[in-house]
Amino acid sequence: MRYAYLAAAIAMALPLPAAWAQTPAETTTLGDVIVTAQRRSENIQDVPVAVSALADEKLVILASGGDDVRFLSARLPSLNIESSFGRAFPRFYIRGLGNTDFDLNASQPVSLVYDDVVQENPILKGFPVFDLEMVEMFRGPQGTLFGRNTPAGVIKFNSVRPSREGGGYVRASYGTHSSINVEGAVGGALGENWAMRVSGIYLHRDDWVDNTFTGEGDALEGFDEVAGRLQFLYEPGDQLSALVNLHARSLDGTARMFRANVFVPGSNDLVPGFSENQIAVDGRNDQDLDSVGGSLRIAYEFGRLTFHSITGYESVEVLSRGDIDGGFGAVFAPPMGPGFIPFPAESADGLPDHSQVSQEFRWESQDWGRFDWQAGLYYFDEDLTIDSFNYNTFANGVKNGDVRQQQDNEAWAVFTSADFELGDSFTLSAGLRYTQDEKDFVAERFLSPLAPFAGPIGPINVNTDEEHLDWDVSATWEIGEDTNLYARVAEGFRAPSIQGRLLFGDTVSVAEAEDIISYEAGIKTNLFSDRGRLSFSIYKYTMNDQQLTAVGGGTNFNTLLNADQTDGQGAELDFEAYITDNFLVTIGASYNDTEIDDPDLGVQVCNGGCTFLDPVISPAIPPFVPATVSIDGNRLPQSPEVIANLTARWGMQVGGGEFYIYTDWAYRSEVNFFLYESAEFEGQELLEGGLRLGYNWNDGKQEIAVFGRNITDEIEAVGGIDFNNLTGFINEPRRYAVEFRSSF
Repeated sequence: MRYAYLAAAIAMALPLPAAWAQTPAETTTLGDVIVTAQRRSENIQDVPVAVSALADEKLVILASGGDDVRFLSARLPSLNIESSFGRAFPRFYIRGLGNTDFDLNASQPVSLVYDDVVQENPILKGFPVFDLEMVEMFRGPQGTLFGRNTPAGVIKFNSVRPSREGGGYVRASYGTHSSINVEGAVGGALGENWAMRVSGIYLHRDDWVDNTFTGEGDALEGFDEVAGRLQFLYEPGDQLSALVNLHARSLDGTARMFRANVFVPGSNDLVPGFSENQIAVDGRNDQDLDSVGGSLRIAYEFGRLTFHSITGYESVEVLSRGDIDGGFGAVFAPPMGPGFIPFPAESADGLPDHSQVSQEFRWESQDWGRFDWQAGLYYFDEDLTIDSFNYNTFANGVKNGDVRQQQDNEAWAVFTSADFELGDSFTLSAGLRYTQDEKDFVAERFLSPLAPFAGPIGPINVNTDEEHLDWDVSATWEIGEDTNLYARVAEGFRAPSIQGRLLFGDTVSVAEAEDIISYEAGIKTNLFSDRGRLSFSIYKYTMNDQQLTAVGGGTNFNTLLNADQTDGQGAELDFEAYITDNFLVTIGASYNDTEIDDPDLGVQVCNGGCTFLDPVISPAIPPFVPATVSIDGNRLPQSPEVIANLTARWGMQVGGGEFYIYTDWAYRSEVNFFLYESAEFEGQELLEGGLRLGYNWNDGKQEIAVFGRNITDEIEAVGGIDFNNLTGFINEPRRYAVEFRSSF
């Protein structure tokens, strides 16, 4: 049935030949999209990188309904986002490259940059989306200009900057489960040389999932979240610009809900009678998060140079506690359910102490003719403390496990990049970046949940020190007034990672640095007299020593490892066009083929319960040691082969305003949840659609609309926990809301 929905949406949006026969009065065209993939403002069609962007109405509509940053998943080619931490901890994947690690010290090969400041810790990456000018995605290694930990690509959020022209907006919606979404911004001039902008968002959802074990109705899945941003812009003239950005976030909600025995054994179907509105757990599920941050961005022009300084500070505290086994009771403490519960698992992870400081100095040429360049220095320092706790569910939740990890990560880099116009239609670009990254790590267990069989351990100290040279070379060939061909070769790396989850293990694991070389070529063109725009790219990469995380096994333990080699290849498409003056269509699609190439690499599977499909290296030793299987030839986890998305907007003038219909659809094919393959832990293909009907007036300054998200109520498992009770978690169900917006 899901294919029928997607086919109908595409059929509605595909341009019929007659639709392109425009009358002379039809003059609607697409404006230029300005992006910063090369750290300066450029037309997206001229950048020799696979770039996608979301802005304006499309961005606002996709973000509506109170969704966290995961709303971007499958909305851009080659992008998948998932989380086992709910709203607090998104995990990004580009071209199949990501990290399934749920530790608060986990690094990711996709870097998130918010207002020019990298958000290194995974908790920082969940900052709410509001009052944004644009979301940009740069696919492929971006190490030269964006630094380490970008071998897969970069997601970049750009807030609306202050302006001396006064104005703002307010947007409010109310919907399913008493959901409230209030967002707004206001700004303007402050004296002769100053401007300011303050913006914020408040999100609320009532609990809506019943706990059938306790008998409490509407017990879980609610949240309250508030975030704000205050900006001051100082511009005394054309030479100097200084932008201060202060921001904060607070979240009080429910941790991810894990559901025991949610799969039919031997398949990835949800069990008959499954209800997203019910769960049966005997542990706590709650989450509290507070973060603050600030930045100072200075640009000073002198002569033919511009000097940039970007100073950033981020700090976050979080504690997330969940019922990990996803059920109640245990086989040795009946009653138990739903289904078989081998043992209770209730744990929490938190960041009681965290700080990140970053500083960049960058010099950029201005109007140097056929040669332009930029060069800079970068410094990064992060200190964090991670607490991991375990609780005895059968003893009123008393704490019986206590582990602490501490890490200091210091890195610095020097970089340069240059463009050479070798003719009127050919440009060559190249860049280099030298990085040193050092980590000092210590882990200690104070209390073991396996006592008296295990006790305190540590402190265990680990140090890593890595040096690396990133580079890229690209060429752009203008083959027509509106068409560019480009080719790019780039090398990037991710610094070593350290993992010290000692609750159920006695060792610290270390993953060596990974590096990637990527080859990419594409075409970018404007179509139909600037009424359409198309970008198409193909790529191939080889990742050496890829950092992987073996998640789960018999005790849900995390272990870092390196795969000898991982290969990836694929193709990506971005297309948008006005079919008529009042009918706009956008289409995005990607094919991503990934494969682990390491004949000697094996991981443990779940300790019984799942139907694993990989060759056995060593058999299970019941009851505590699961089998080890080979993952050679497997695709990467959370790496769908196909991602596709479509939006279509049709409007007509009614009275003094416009009535419009907007629909959006996102599809991803099957994904493996873990490094090994099993019949149960493979997420089925997922298709989610949205529909919005609205009316705006007063030149679009006021609007009222009704909308739905996941309108077909497609419910699928999007992740799992591989104990031995087939535990999984699902996507967001269908929601409806009504919204009012006013700009001034």
